[in-house]
Amino acid sequence: MALSPFALREDYWTTFELSDEDIEFLYNHLLDKETPMTSSELVSALVEERIQREKTSLEKQRSSQGQVYLPKERYAVDDQVIFPALSWKMGKVTGVRPGRNPDLGEFDVIAVKLDNGEQHEFAAGLEDHKLNNPLEVSQEDESLDAGKVLENYDDVLIDSLEEDLSTNPNFVRIAGKWFPRALLVDINAGHLNLAEAVLDMSGGGPLPTNELLGQIELSDRGNQKLLEFSLDRALQEDPRFDEVGPAGEVLWFLNRLEPEEVIQPPVWLRYNEIEHDRSLLTPEMIALERDLDDELSPVAGRRGADEAEVRLIYPHWRSGTIPLSARIRHLFPTAYESPRIRFMLVDGDTGEKFPGWVVRHQKYVFGLQDWYTSKSLMPGSLVWVKRGKNPGEVIVRSENRRPSREWIRTVLVGSDGGIVFAMLKQVVSAGYDERMTIAVPDVTTLDQAWTKAQKDRIPFERIVVNTVRELAKLNPQSHVHASELYAAINLVRRCPPGPILALLASRSWFVHVGDQHYRFDDSERG
Repeated sequence: MALSPFALREDYWTTFELSDEDIEFLYNHLLDKETPMTSSELVSALVEERIQREKTSLEKQRSSQGQVYLPKERYAVDDQVIFPALSWKMGKVTGVRPGRNPDLGEFDVIAVKLDNGEQHEFAAGLEDHKLNNPLEVSQEDESLDAGKVLENYDDVLIDSLEEDLSTNPNFVRIAGKWFPRALLVDINAGHLNLAEAVLDMSGGGPLPTNELLGQIELSDRGNQKLLEFSLDRALQEDPRFDEVGPAGEVLWFLNRLEPEEVIQPPVWLRYNEIEHDRSLLTPEMIALERDLDDELSPVAGRRGADEAEVRLIYPHWRSGTIPLSARIRHLFPTAYESPRIRFMLVDGDTGEKFPGWVVRHQKYVFGLQDWYTSKSLMPGSLVWVKRGKNPGEVIVRSENRRPSREWIRTVLVGSDGGIVFAMLKQVVSAGYDERMTIAVPDVTTLDQAWTKAQKDRIPFERIVVNTVRELAKLNPQSHVHASELYAAINLVRRCPPGPILALLASRSWFVHVGDQHYRFDDSERG
């Protein structure tokens, strides 16, 4: 007969919180392992411990009102007995008599009246019986199956554990791994100064912790993992050092030798938020916003597969960056805590490698300026991004073409500092998006126009109106597509599609003529 399964309350794991007993278990578990562990590893161990603890508690709870029936035990009249094989029902012994079975030897038979009124007889005093074995709890309930619990609630449990341990002074976290603070090895100022010198000689880094340990003469002082963790902790608390490794790898870099564009976003990527009413956006506008996949848009583009396409807009082309948008974010290294991650970019055509930086919080990847120049790319050019064959590498490529002269929308800066557009022949040697491509023959004067627009605080609506007027001159129907306008506005002001689309929807002088094309009606504006 199968045992009745134990069960936890339905919301047990969704409302999980660390108890004092859990904290003590985790602390001792780390002491026993003598190795820093990730949140996921700690949760896995804790779930196993919790389940075992709850099973024991449930068994005690069910046996608290009487003896658990075991055939080897002897019982007397009026004893209260619990029967696991009968769904943990309780009964009272009403009689005891000798058993009659020559094959079993001497034993008793007890008469029992269950709480529900049922009458049963059971053997007692039998040493050899399968029910004498230790109780086994049925695993039919998924809440008591560690594998199922981790599969269904892993994220919730990790969030709860990290929230509690991060405020507990007895635990230290470095690069996603936890360890008891009391076991950290003392790392003094001299060690840190030596680490700075080693990194300085390496051009700032990056270097792994074990290499630093070897060069500052700490590697022969006991447990290697403990030494690495202790040095990681000391380096993290010192503002001279940045941890720049991807998740699962700790790499150190000197803060003062990191590119300025990594510490602070380039001026062309800085966005001063423009208030707008998103309720004005039509489903078609939202679909376009998603397709443009601007990293500043609240509507995320669809995540790409193994390779994703990026259409460069001027701010990223000028900054030598790629937007860390929803479409390509998964292709780049990430980290548990580090705001900046150094990795290697690989030219998909030549195999040449060059350093890049993921700037997580500002949502861009830096380090492509020279590559853009070598490929003769322009705003509107297409770049394909693909995860590299080796960890910490990302492949970038463009569509190489035989150089040819083509009619391309070109931005020029007038004597008054305003921008105008013209269709001029430009040499093209890479694939591009026809609606978003804009040749920039003079970057210096366009930089001046950008600075003037910021300094003069030209109203956003005026920039949009002037840009629509200029672009309309290039089209026989005087129509402007919203994606063309988005690319052109970003020549003088960083702006995601949302505010532009909302303005087009809110002003009657922007006349929608279909398929996200707009015409400017001067008479309507008055």
